[in-house]
Amino acid sequence: MAYTISLRCILAEQRPDSPLAIAVGRDRKGKISLVLYTAAIPLAFVHQAIAHVLYVTVAFIWLVPDRRIEEKVRSRI
Repeated sequence: MAYTISLRCILAEQRPDSPLAIAVGRDRKGKISLVLYTAAIPLAFVHQAIAHVLYVTVAFIWLVPDRRIEEKVRSRI
C-alpha cells in the first residue's frame, strides 16, 4: 500500500502529461500487487501456503523491470 500511496502523491504533484505519469500509465503492477496482498491476508487463515504463493508471486512480478519507465529514464539521459 505504501507504494501505491507514494505513487499517487507524487503523480498528484505532476502534470497528467508529465514523463513520469506517461511512463507509469495505469500502473498495472501496482494494482495487481495490491490485490494479491489484500487477498493473501484473509487467505492466510484458510491455508498459509496460499498466502505464501501470493507473496512470492508479487515478488516475481516486481523482479521483471518495467520497460516503460526504463525507456523514459534512458531517453532523458
